[in-house]
This record gives sequence, structure tokens and C-alpha cells, in this order.
Amino acid sequence: MTKQRKAVALISGGLDSLLAVKMIQEQGIYVEGINFFTGFCVEGHTHAIRNNDKEKAKRNNALWSAEQLGIKLHIIDVIDEYKDVLINPKHGYGTNMNPCLDCKIFMVQKAKQWIQENGFDFIITGEVLGQRPMSQTKSKFPIVAKQSGADDLLVRPLCARNLEPTLPEIEGWLDREKLGNLSGRSRKPQFAMAKEFGFEDFAQPAGGCCFLTDKFYSAKLVDLWQSNGHKEYEFDDIMLLKVGRHIRPAPHFKIIIARDEGEGRFMQGYRKEFISINPDSHRGSLALIDGTPTAEDLELVASIVARYGQGKNEEIVTMTIAQKNGDKRDLDVKPFNDDAKLAEWQV
Repeated sequence: MTKQRKAVALISGGLDSLLAVKMIQEQGIYVEGINFFTGFCVEGHTHAIRNNDKEKAKRNNALWSAEQLGIKLHIIDVIDEYKDVLINPKHGYGTNMNPCLDCKIFMVQKAKQWIQENGFDFIITGEVLGQRPMSQTKSKFPIVAKQSGADDLLVRPLCARNLEPTLPEIEGWLDREKLGNLSGRSRKPQFAMAKEFGFEDFAQPAGGCCFLTDKFYSAKLVDLWQSNGHKEYEFDDIMLLKVGRHIRPAPHFKIIIARDEGEGRFMQGYRKEFISINPDSHRGSLALIDGTPTAEDLELVASIVARYGQGKNEEIVTMTIAQKNGDKRDLDVKPFNDDAKLAEWQV
């Protein structure tokens, strides 16, 4: 009897990985998925927190994709291991703080370890030749394969016929002619394939689930590193970069102001770790202060937070300042009205 070959797929939750797995399943290969949790994924947090995302499905797209495919998904926490990838990327950053090539090498390397430990035969990714300039080019694909240690056990089903044959193709586990030859940045071929396979709902855009590709998030991350004087970070640090309006009036402190009720509820969980400010006389947003503000700084912070509440046009607004230990005091301030300064201080 022919041995049942098994593959593990890197599942991002996007359309490309969904299609890549389906193509391999169509050839009779048993597939399971892996989703590496770095802490920088967009969908798992922001969509669930913000009120303006309330119309979006509250789902983990990787889990949802696995359900559509009928495969088991392994979600593996790599938050601590990933720190070195982000802090010291051998191949540098992309347009923002995205270490895409190092990230792909890291994840494929982890997948290689996984297949060795679990008796699987090869690895699948949803990469498309030419789709992403930093990591998905003909010159970069061999770097990922070699430096991850996966070598010819790494199969990219969507564009395989544009690449050298891999071991699963050479050994006849896969029919090369049934693999794809996609290239370029157009998404039309993937949409056509999705329709052919019967997928009517899928995450968009593929590969766009990493905060590190976002210029605004990246700016906040760089600001955090500069403020701390080092690049180390904790999970709570990167979580708070995902929410709120970040304003730094001075090097020694920063204000995080909730933009809606959803963010305010989320930030409530951090009130014992930061000084917090809340409007008292008028409705408004909760704010956290990251750093070591002076008494004079707190008056400035209170006036800035008042600017974003319903009392922004009033002469005086009462704000409640709560220390980490729970001690509170009220402060009457005039709402800040220098929008040019706020724009300058915006992180």
C-alpha cells in the first residue's frame, strides 16, 4: 500500500494559505495547520476591542480557515522566541518595522522542527512569487528554504511550477502539473480559485494581519524603544500599542487616550499598572499615563484628555486622576486647545 503522506501548513488566516492547503488536499495529502502567535496579529485583538469594528466577524481567521478546510490547527505561542527576530533581524526591516524575511525563515524553521517531532513529511506555505517585495521573490525563496533548514521539503503550491521541483514533487507524492504557477501582485487568480473551490468568505487582504507592516503601529513601537532606551518589550507593551491615541508631550511620559468605549473597557484592565485620568464633569475617554509625570505634567495631561471629551468647549472641566494604588483626586482644568501641538506630539 502507498504510504499516506502528511504535510503541515503555515496558516495565517488569509486567502493564500487557504487555497494552498486546498490544492494539496486535492492530491490526497493529509494536512494539519500551524499558526505561530507572535503577539503582533491584527485580527485577534483590535477587531474584538473597538466599537467601530463591531460589524466585523469576531473570529480568529486562522481557526476559521482550518474549519473551512476540515483540518486540525495547532496555535503555537512564540512571543518570547520572536523577540530576537524583531529586535535583531539579520535581513533587516521592510518599509516599516516588519522583518518579513527573518520572520518567514523563523516560522519555516519552527515548522521544520515540528514535522520532525510529529512524523510529517513536508511543509506548505501560501506564498506567491512576486507578491511581496521583501520575502516573496525568486532570490529570497531559496534563502528561506536554506536558512530555515527546510530545503526541498518546503512547498509553495500556488507558484510551485515557477520554481525548482521540491522533494515531494520529485518523489511523486505531489503531481507538479496540478500545482499553481501564480506570480505577481494581482489577486484576481486567487479570487477565481476561491470561487472554483467554493470558498465564498475569506479574510482580506492575505498576509495583511501583522501590525508590524502598519506605519502608525511601527512609529509607536519605535517611540517605545526610544523612550525605554532599549528594544526589549513585554506582551502588555505591544498590546497597548494597538489601542488608543498615543500622545507624547515630553520624553519622560506618554498619554494613551481611548478612542471609543470598546478601547476604554479594554484599557480599564491596566488601571493598576498606570496612572489613569477620566473626565468627571463631562462624558469622555479614559486615559493612561505611561512614564513618570510631575504634578505639573498631570495638569497638562488632564487638559489634553479633556480636549477629547464632551467638555472640550467648556471653560473648565473636572478630571479624576487615579494613582496605581487606587488613590484619587479631582482636578479642574481648561481643555487644551492647541491642535498644532497635539499633532506634533502625536506618536
